[in-house]
Amino acid sequence: QLQLVESGGGLVQPGGSLRLSCAASGFTLDYYAIGWFRQAPGKEREGVSCISFDGGITNYADSVKGRFTISRDNAKNTVYLQMNSLKPEDTAVYYCAALVLVQAMCVMTGYEYDYWGQGTQVTVSS
Repeated sequence: QLQLVESGGGLVQPGGSLRLSCAASGFTLDYYAIGWFRQAPGKEREGVSCISFDGGITNYADSVKGRFTISRDNAKNTVYLQMNSLKPEDTAVYYCAALVLVQAMCVMTGYEYDYWGQGTQVTVSS
């Protein structure tokens, strides 16, 4: 069974940090670009960051540039999202998604992705 599982969410104070993980089971991520998306209550899902199959290309939403870092460890079949300087507006359910894409690129449009995780809640509040 092909599955993506996010972990690492939680409650953090403004200015704090969290590291999200996206672990794949049932398939290898070697041929997949990975995207991180988030959805806050009452808002549309938005792309946060993405990384190419080999980690050579990364993209970020303007709202998280300089604060979030995406990385991957294909040996561990896992992708990470390091989130620093968190703000209350970062509060959302965060999802990772996988797209078969063996090219030096990644995309942040969710409809193109093949597999999705179940999401992990991130709450930034004092």
